[in-house]
Amino acid sequence: MYLHGLALYAGPDQVMTVTSGLASILGVLLIFWHKVVAGVSKVVHKFRGSPQAPPLATQKDTPAQSS
Repeated sequence: MYLHGLALYAGPDQVMTVTSGLASILGVLLIFWHKVVAGVSKVVHKFRGSPQAPPLATQKDTPAQSS
């Protein structure tokens, strides 16, 4: 009998607890998804820097009117 193969066996009692934990974590993330995205966005903007605002358009000086 191969004991090495038996050591890698994962029965339903082990797999179900792991998948239940992963489903719980995923459920919490989905409930607070907008807060998760906002937090990740803040971290990304902190490291990458926020995009620069375009310069304001200014009116050019009008030429002096000659009389």
